[in-house]
Amino acid sequence: MSLRSVFGGFVAVGAGLFAYGALIERNMFGIRHESIDVLEPASSNIRVLHLSDIHLAPWQQRKIDWIRGLAELRPDLIVITGDSLGHRDAVPELARALSAFAGIPGVFVHGSNDYFAPRIPNPFTYLIRPSEPDEFGEKLDTDALDAVYSSLGWLDLNNASGRMSVNGSSVLVAGTDDPHLNRDRLDTVALSLDEALGENVDPVSAIVGVTHAPYRRVLDSLTTLGADVIFAGHTHGGQVCIPGLGALTTNSDLPLSLARGLSVWNRIDRSAFLNVSAGIGTSIFAPVRFACPPEAVLVTLRAKDIGYA
Repeated sequence: MSLRSVFGGFVAVGAGLFAYGALIERNMFGIRHESIDVLEPASSNIRVLHLSDIHLAPWQQRKIDWIRGLAELRPDLIVITGDSLGHRDAVPELARALSAFAGIPGVFVHGSNDYFAPRIPNPFTYLIRPSEPDEFGEKLDTDALDAVYSSLGWLDLNNASGRMSVNGSSVLVAGTDDPHLNRDRLDTVALSLDEALGENVDPVSAIVGVTHAPYRRVLDSLTTLGADVIFAGHTHGGQVCIPGLGALTTNSDLPLSLARGLSVWNRIDRSAFLNVSAGIGTSIFAPVRFACPPEAVLVTLRAKDIGYA
């Protein structure tokens, strides 16, 4: 076999894999189901629908319809972990997609693509190190995005916290603005959380942390502050993975083994469940997934055992 034939074979295989990742797997939307015991004993279950990295462009009708269909899961709480926008004209279509969840409590934080439009990436650099924070791209209408969330009654957790009543339980929620853009203000979150905990109201059944990019400093801080579970996105699960080996990057300092899925994050003498979503979309300039299909995650928060001896 000639060298030209071998090279041609590699090119054909590569083209086939790219076509699969761009045309098929990128649209293989699925739902991952998880359950964790974090609520106070005797609490009713709370079904949390975790949506992340939608990266919506206005022509992505299949994605919009699929997101709307997730309302059939009947979640008790929606958690949005950023990068909902993928195009400067996406806000009206995102509003239509999320309108299916009207009447359901929700919280949100932002990712970099909620502030700036995507740009053509260097895929080789992406695999070597986290992408550089980019605040020089085309600015998006973040205020219009926030107005969509506000119209649904959802709570802004960008460097903020608050209390919510969800399915009979008092839940304390705290979040950060995008750590990848260095917009997280962990001292502000700590002060806000202290104020919320000091309120003379019903006892808290669980503390929920929310962030876009799961950098270690943020996970450490939220865990130290008492979070029982942390929701994050940003990694795309690696987006292009090697079967049997997994992600090649998390685009952060998160270990590769935690690029997607449910795990436990430990910080000194405290720990928190960590759910990292592989996300629903991709950048319009890198519309490929391989061995890492898109996902929404339904996490059921259950009551802890009373623990009688």
